[in-house]
Amino acid sequence: MNKNKILIVEDDNDTLFILNKLLTKNNYQVYTSSNGKDALDMLNEIVPEVILADWTMPIMDGLELCDIVKKDEKHKLIYFIILTARASLKDRVTGLDVGADDFLVKPVQNQELLARIRSGIRIHNLQNELKNIEHNKALIEMACTIGHKINNPLSSLLVSVKNIEDELGAKKSSFEEELFIINQSIERIKTLANDLTHLQNPQVIDYSSDNKMLKLD
Repeated sequence: MNKNKILIVEDDNDTLFILNKLLTKNNYQVYTSSNGKDALDMLNEIVPEVILADWTMPIMDGLELCDIVKKDEKHKLIYFIILTARASLKDRVTGLDVGADDFLVKPVQNQELLARIRSGIRIHNLQNELKNIEHNKALIEMACTIGHKINNPLSSLLVSVKNIEDELGAKKSSFEEELFIINQSIERIKTLANDLTHLQNPQVIDYSSDNKMLKLD
């Protein structure tokens, strides 16, 4: 079973050690960083469910990190918890304005921290499920639209080919190979249109190193 990933961003070594030990003991896959800039570099390699970041740090603080993460399409669903000694309403509003999902005031109680992280992981997973549902719904609607758009000219093509065959009459045998290829291609297009209009569980697969395609068979 894959462990949930937590990224701790904290410049105080003692606090970082304690948080790391607590979360590791509770069966989380823990990654650590001492400032926001290094944490951003780590996000090129991992995508955690939760980021637990101190507000005040050198180089890049927790709010700056949160602002960048929440503006990134790839990372914006990561649940972001700010650790801070600042407990005023103004500070909380400032954090919420840059997209922080939750706040914990230092010193942090272990059970409260674990409860907030469990809640954050549930919210993260639900948001991803909704995103996948919306993505699949959009793919199905697009496939169905394309399928119907293909069917319209395909119907005209079928009628035209039948008329050509009737006009050829006895000469039809002279174009047997060409007509066979045309009719075979029409059948393939009909199958494609049918697959698109009846798509239920869309899957996107790798087509090349730079492109993906919708799986239809």
